[in-house]
Amino acid sequence: MTIDQNQLRLLPSIDELLQSTGGSGLIAHYSRSMTLRAIRAALAQARQDILDGSTCPSSEQLLVAAEQILQQVMRPHLQSVINATGVIINTNLGRSPLSREALMAVQEVAGGYSNLEYDVETGRRGSRHTHVAALLCELTGAEAALVTNNNAAAVLLALSTLAMGREVIISRGQLVEIGGGFRVPDIMRQSGCQLVEVGTTNRTRIGDYEAALSERTALLLTVHPSNFLISGFTESTSTAALAELAHRHNLPVMDDLGSGCLLDSSQYGLTHEPMPQESLAAGADVVCFSGDKLLGGPQVGILLGKAEILARIAKHPLMRAMRIDKMTLAALEATLRHYQRDEATSHIPIWRMIAARPESVAARASRWAAKLRAQGIAARTQRGESTVGGGSLPGEMLPTTLLAIDAALVSQSLDEIAKQLRLRSIPIITRILRDTLLLDPRTVLEEQDKEVILGLTEVVGNTVK
Repeated sequence: MTIDQNQLRLLPSIDELLQSTGGSGLIAHYSRSMTLRAIRAALAQARQDILDGSTCPSSEQLLVAAEQILQQVMRPHLQSVINATGVIINTNLGRSPLSREALMAVQEVAGGYSNLEYDVETGRRGSRHTHVAALLCELTGAEAALVTNNNAAAVLLALSTLAMGREVIISRGQLVEIGGGFRVPDIMRQSGCQLVEVGTTNRTRIGDYEAALSERTALLLTVHPSNFLISGFTESTSTAALAELAHRHNLPVMDDLGSGCLLDSSQYGLTHEPMPQESLAAGADVVCFSGDKLLGGPQVGILLGKAEILARIAKHPLMRAMRIDKMTLAALEATLRHYQRDEATSHIPIWRMIAARPESVAARASRWAAKLRAQGIAARTQRGESTVGGGSLPGEMLPTTLLAIDAALVSQSLDEIAKQLRLRSIPIITRILRDTLLLDPRTVLEEQDKEVILGLTEVVGNTVK
């Protein structure tokens, strides 16, 4: 290929572009240093294109290319997405979205000073742990409450306080692995306690725990297997039975519920998920669970239980390393207020999704399909299932109606369409099953409906056969 040197000579200099009206506008908006780097990148690409046989772009075209580079650089890496996957508590997509009230609470305390560790009544130093403790106790019946930055931290902190250098008895069937490859046995070892496994994977009786008791036993631990199921020939020991055994030997019982659910999930067509208030009533001395799963709030680990035990945990040196910040506290308090006012299913997004009636979901899917067909896109609806997700209620499904786009009716591959939807300024995350692109309205916030239609029209509208 013959390279046209004249085309290379037509390229403007960096200074020319910087001093142009368009260049000055970019500098005013993005800064000189960023604009300089973008113009250099645009010129480098233009040179390569000329070497490949293209003609020299105009200064205006180069500045447009530079601005596109700047827009891409400035695009937030962590960004909001639309979850159309049908997985309600989607760990990869940030688990539970916050309510409007929680978002407002975060904005209120983040934009200025707050009484995070200040007692406005006495004018003296206060504790950040007091802001939600009374509310958690009111909702669950606990004597005391603490909050850490996640549930793994809560487990580590409690075991470090109560069992360091001693034995903790747990059923083999409860040695779970949570997201990201973190395993309960690893967390227990990190806390300095010795793990004592009892029973078998599928059957553990109260006698197994009693036989393992020794002078070195610090506590009995039960872990809810919230992200898997064991069925068939099974037997487990209730929290009440464990508490009776433990208290007879002056030992505490700790119950790691994992997800944590303040509402009776069976009211919404799901299996009953163990609730903190039930565990406490059964005699557990410490109960812990996550805040960003079935609670529907921010990422926290919540510890509930006996006042004397939680006071010891609060004084542990690790507590400072695991404490939560003012914005998380604000979001958590606002979320808990929804439960206090009996409005969780109308205000907390994940509970609105769980409680959504099948006919209302079907109506949304039908509206989506009708609007897309009006744009010439052969969309249809089909029955499907949503899942709770987030390590909660494994295997549990909710009936839903999906928007479906068949591979046979579009010119591009569904993988490419799904990718283009993901790469939008507001990404739309979908799923593909049996040559069909599927979107579940249940997990899409209602205010996002217009954006879903816009995105599908932009991406799919250009691929209709």
